[in-house]
Order: sequence, then structure tokens, then C-alpha cells
Amino acid sequence: QVQLVESGGGVVQPGGFLRLSCAASGIVFRNNNMGWYRLVPGKQREVVATITSGGSTNYADSVQGRFTIARDNAKDTVYLQMNSLKSEDTAVYYCNARRLGETGGLVENWGQGTQVTVSS
Repeated sequence: QVQLVESGGGVVQPGGFLRLSCAASGIVFRNNNMGWYRLVPGKQREVVATITSGGSTNYADSVQGRFTIARDNAKDTVYLQMNSLKSEDTAVYYCNARRLGETGGLVENWGQGTQVTVSS
């Protein structure tokens, strides 16, 4: 059974920082492209940052220079370091794992989400 378990969310003041973690099980982690997405009620889900199985990273313009995605294949965990947080970063953050399945189609899994609230 595939599980992606996020942790590290919470309430932080503007300008503060948080580090999210996503621990994976039931998948060959090193073969997966991993990503962090966020969802605000009433808005579409937004990709925040992604990291390929080879370690290449990509960021949304809104978080470039403030957030850093990293992975530890030895721990089957992906991280999102969030610095200089703004109120507009408030959202539920979801971890995503994506890979090619046995038949060549895209297979992906989602975590349950962790709430990040940036407020003074």
C-alpha cells in the first residue's frame, strides 16, 4: 500500500519559516518524481515545487528564491524548506509522487495534506 505522509505544517508569522516533510512508503522512492502542491479554498491546485528522480528542481514563480525542495533517497523523504513566508502562502500543502507504471502510463499518489497558515 502506497503512503505519503506529510508533516511540518503549522502557524507561522509573516517572514517566518517552516520545513515540510513527506515520508513515502510502498513505492520505489528513488524512481519517482516528487512534488509539492498547495490548495486554497476557492482556487485551483497550484504546483509549488518539483524534483525529478535525478534531482532536477523546478519552482513556481511565486516561491522562487524563498522555497527549496530536496529529497533524501536513503530516507524515502522529500522536503520543502519554506523561508520568508507570506500570508499568500497560506494553504493546504500536498505531497505528490509520480512515475511510469508497468504499462507505460502515468501513476501518481497523493498525501493527505498539511495545513500551513501564515498570519500575524
